[in-house]
Parts: sequence; structure tokens; C-alpha cells
Amino acid sequence: MKKMWVLMLVTVLLLSACSSGGGGNTASEGEKTSNEITIWAWDKAFNVAALETAKEAYQKQNPDLKINIIEYAQADIIQKLNTGLNSGTSSGLPNIVLIEDYRAQSFLNAYPDAFKDMSSTIKASDFAEYKLGPTAFDGKQFGVPFDSGVTGLYYRTDLLEQAGYKAADLQDITWDDYIKIGKDVKAKTGKDLITLDPNDLGLIRMMIQSAGSWYSKEDGKTPDLAGNAALKEAFVTYKAMMDANVVKLNSDWSQFVAAFNNGDVATIPTGNWITPSVRQEASQSGKWAVAPLPKMAGQSNSVHASNLGGSSWYVMNNVAGADQAADFMGKTFGSDKQLYQDLLNNIGAIGTYKPAAEGEAFDKADEFFGGQKVFADFAKWTQEIPSVNYGINTYAIEDILVVEMQNFLNGKAIDDVLADAQKQAEAQLN
Repeated sequence: MKKMWVLMLVTVLLLSACSSGGGGNTASEGEKTSNEITIWAWDKAFNVAALETAKEAYQKQNPDLKINIIEYAQADIIQKLNTGLNSGTSSGLPNIVLIEDYRAQSFLNAYPDAFKDMSSTIKASDFAEYKLGPTAFDGKQFGVPFDSGVTGLYYRTDLLEQAGYKAADLQDITWDDYIKIGKDVKAKTGKDLITLDPNDLGLIRMMIQSAGSWYSKEDGKTPDLAGNAALKEAFVTYKAMMDANVVKLNSDWSQFVAAFNNGDVATIPTGNWITPSVRQEASQSGKWAVAPLPKMAGQSNSVHASNLGGSSWYVMNNVAGADQAADFMGKTFGSDKQLYQDLLNNIGAIGTYKPAAEGEAFDKADEFFGGQKVFADFAKWTQEIPSVNYGINTYAIEDILVVEMQNFLNGKAIDDVLADAQKQAEAQLN
């Protein structure tokens, strides 16, 4: 009889373990209180530094919560997150994780129950509208929008002046105008207009988002390549730059930065996160300015504002301490206007929290940029970025487009390029 009771007890325990998923990843686990939370992020000088600033602000009022900030490379975070979520257990996962906006929908679609609904913790309408598409799912707000990838046209004022151009000449231009300027700069100074990595389609992304377009349809899943007018024009414009002989090629980040630090190129159309890299060449202080991004000539809805990059914070739903993690996010990145002033002053990080989009930090004249109030300009352009659905396949589709771009540059007809890319995307992703 004693052995029978022992056997029954073991059976009950095993059934109980099975019903809870075997790894403690239950719906209630994330609701358990904890005096310690862990956050994963990449980039020590930017994202991790922003977290340290937020941690310091939060702990002034909440000193008992221990906040562990762990830096990983972005690729490592993606791998660890996928591995953990696929395993069905929350063991080893953080309370908060930084996810790039281009990748967010793939995680939210695949693991909607893994992330905490932040709809009642933050006010979504307080953030730049273009950030809400990537961070929301099924009518709920999961992400806490963070930095702006708002773009601008960084340019060397001295080189442009040598070619006969002033600041006013760059204020309302198309990419066609931009290429013409590049030809003049090359003829007068010998400098290239831009540096590009053939395997990086960031320039294409900036162009098409300025026209409210993306690689997929509004559902975020169906490829939209053949017949995509904005994408077609972006490809044609890219080739026109190459054909104009105004492009200095690069193959990695270090070569990209060296091209403008060494004075080899006259402009950098890219996200505002490049500012610290531009500043690192102190001898060029006063020789740079930032103009609005050129718009697409053939797209009537194209504007002088776009985005490149950017990321947002997500609270893991099934990790003990989820409520404390949500409180930390809500009281820092979700509502603290002074925090965003500090992030701008100390790191140069432009957030997307609209109530903090003005103030002393934004109003400072920047001598490196010739006295221009560059942060105020970027804050203004952030509000003008068209909203698009990045969907779940941005990088998978770009893998196809990178190859087809080379085919296009080598003479393949543009309509055939996009039609073939469409077929490949449909075959691989559907």
C-alpha cells in the first residue's frame, strides 16, 4: 500500500510538470514579483549607455530593484531569443530585450504570448506614429518605442561651396537633383558624392519609405516587388548614381566611416545615429551641415523624411519580474521627458517620445555643424516619416534583392529584375 501511494504521488507530480510545460513557462510566472530584472541590449556607447541613464533615473525613486544590464551583439540576442522561445521555457531569458524595428513583427507574429502587453503602461499616441506599426500586434501595443532612425543628408559645406552650391540649394531637392550636384562636386573637387556597400540596401529602404512603400504589402507578409513603383524608381536611381561615377564603394562599416572621415566623399544620406561617427574627425568641425533627405521625383507622395534602423524595448511576459520590468519601462522610456533630454545631451540619442521632442537639449546650436540646431531639425523630421509595415520578411527579401541589384547593374532589365525577385520571394516565403 505504501508503494502504491508513492507511485500515485510520483504520477501526480509528473502530470503537474507536464501541464506547466515542464520548464516553468506558465502564464502566471511573469506576474510573480521580483527584486531583480535583467535587460539585454547591443551597442555599449548607445543603447547600453541609454539604459544606464534610465537605470540611474529610476533607482532614485526605486532603489530596491536590482537592474542587470547585459550587452550582447544584436545577432547574439536574436539567436538567444529564438532559441529560448522555441524551447518553450522562459529559463535564461531576460525581462526586457531590445529588438530592431525591422525584426519586431517576426517575433510578435511567431510568439505573441511571449511579450507583455504594454497598452495600459504607456500611451502609444505619445510616440512618433511611424514607430507604432512595428511595435504593435493584434491591436495591442507590445513595444516601448525607443530611438529614431530619422534620416538626413549630411554634407560637407566646403566641398559643396567649391562646386557652387549653398545650403539653400539643398533644401527641396530630388534624388535626380542630388546626382547632378554629385557630378558637379566630382568635376570641381575630385571627391565622390557618396559611399555605398553593394550588399547593403539601406539607401533603397530610405527611398521607398519616404514614399510610404515597403517590400511587402500592408499585411506585412505578401511580397510587393513586381509592380512596386517606388521600389522600381529606387533601383533606377541607385543605378543612376553608379553610372554617374560619383560613388565610392565600401565593403564594411570601417570603410564606410573612413570614407567621410578621410574627406573622400561629400555627403552621407543616412540615419542620425551616424552623428557620433562624423564628429570623431575633429578637424572637420564647422565643415558639416545636415539638409532634409532628397525625395523621389516620380512618387507624388514622397517626402523629405525617412527612417533607417531604430529599435524598441520589449518586456518578456513569462519571466518572473515582468511587472517590475514594465514599471521600469513605463516610468523611464515611456514617460520621462527629462530622461530624453539627458539622452540627447550625454549620448546624442534622439528618442521618439513626442512630449520630449523639444527643450534645451534640442535647441542647442551645434558648432560642429556650423551652428545648426541639428537635433531640432531631426526632431521635426521624425514627425514627418511615413508609416509603413516592415512586416516579417524585410531581411529575407533583401537577400534576394541584393543579388537582383547586381543583375540590374550588369544590364538586366528592371522589370525582369523585380518580376524575378517577386517569384523568388513568393517561392521562398509563402
